[in-house]
Amino acid sequence: MQEQIVTQLRAIVGPEGILTDPAALLAYESDGLTLKRHRPELVLLPRDTSETAQCMRVLHEHGIPLVPRGAGTGLSGGATPVPNGVLVGTARMRDVLELNVEDRFARVQAGVVNVDLTRCCDDDGLFYAPDPSSQMACTIGGNVAENSGGPHCFKYGSTTRHILGLVIVTATGEVLHLDEPEVDPEGLDLVGLFVGSEGMFGVATEITVQLTPVPPVTETLLAIFNALDPCCDAVSDLIAARLEPSAIEILDKLTIQAVEASVFAAGYPQEAEAVLLLEVEGREAAVEDTVERMLPILEAHGLLEVRRARDAGERRKLWAGRKGAFGAMGRIAPDLYVADVVVPRTRLREIVRYATDVCTERNLKISNVFHAGDGNLHPNISYDRRDEDEVARVLEAGDLIMEACIEYGGSLSGEHGVGLEKQAMMSRLFTPDDLSVMERVRRCLDPDIRLNPGKMFPVRSCKEVRPQLAGSSGESA
Repeated sequence: MQEQIVTQLRAIVGPEGILTDPAALLAYESDGLTLKRHRPELVLLPRDTSETAQCMRVLHEHGIPLVPRGAGTGLSGGATPVPNGVLVGTARMRDVLELNVEDRFARVQAGVVNVDLTRCCDDDGLFYAPDPSSQMACTIGGNVAENSGGPHCFKYGSTTRHILGLVIVTATGEVLHLDEPEVDPEGLDLVGLFVGSEGMFGVATEITVQLTPVPPVTETLLAIFNALDPCCDAVSDLIAARLEPSAIEILDKLTIQAVEASVFAAGYPQEAEAVLLLEVEGREAAVEDTVERMLPILEAHGLLEVRRARDAGERRKLWAGRKGAFGAMGRIAPDLYVADVVVPRTRLREIVRYATDVCTERNLKISNVFHAGDGNLHPNISYDRRDEDEVARVLEAGDLIMEACIEYGGSLSGEHGVGLEKQAMMSRLFTPDDLSVMERVRRCLDPDIRLNPGKMFPVRSCKEVRPQLAGSSGESA
């Protein structure tokens, strides 16, 4: 990159806000999808909206592509740098700008860590509900970009339900205040459009979020099964009975063993083939009624035992094991491919069995830990990326699992996004006309396709829509 451009950018963000050293840039060459890597030309770490806008104007003036990045915990390649591009990170935007307890909202910078937001308002009896497994590290801005989910989103919904307003910097450096003159204004839902746009519509720098009252009573249960199939079937029946726990999570035997051998050990029974981690929240009478109605359903599917967390400490331990499961997989192999697909809950047993068969046939190690209540599966394939043949088998298995989920009436992503990982599969789920509409919306906000180019849309679909986009400029994704 030309030194004069680097000098311009350094003058905006200061020496601590720009990384150019090749060794430092290596840390940013991928997100959680480590199969896809590319070292950025440089990394910019602006401190606020003003610095971000100034940087974006310089990059626009010189036609430089850029990729927004939060904490880099994404698992679909959404924050993977692009050739000849710059990475714009939000890691230095860590301020809670406003905490309104009376109206139950907070205004934060995009780099605030998810769990830190809840810690900030915990003394006021409030919390931020969406809880990705990476919530100890992931940021609110990254959650917005991917419309992140989490175990408790079965009750509370994913990120989009909790975002009231945004401040966005566009590709040209224009600042859009989607939180003024009032939060959640009437008219076009541009906030809803932006959430889940995977860094292709702009960089969110400030976010207004809804806060939720801490429930008066929380009951956490660990249901133990001697087989994975009936555990999956129990989930379908719980939903059919219109029961509403706040979380319904499944962990299989290999996951349990990995967790119990790690620093996240939670006391899961290692002899179990599967466990169901359930949480019920609300007023005492309602919680007890829900638990009493759940137990016969679980027992009808061969429940071996149900354990109740005795106190808050035991509850935290059970959830630390669940949320640390991905990290614990490092005990099985050095690398992990985390699929993120969704099926109707009545097809859970079938797709879990299919994914297991696909991996077994290819001599791959698969484990399952997933948001069963949402039908959001995470078949985890442990592998070693230094083995090219094994990598090829992992990618083939991932494609087959995604194809099966589409055939079963599901979708490609429940919370991780499309990014690079599922890009080629988009044409299996959407028609050319569908993709054309999506691409037109994108070009309205980024005509030159400089924001996160080459992501989400299949290359073929972009070529198909190009003739319909009269007057558009720039290269296709």
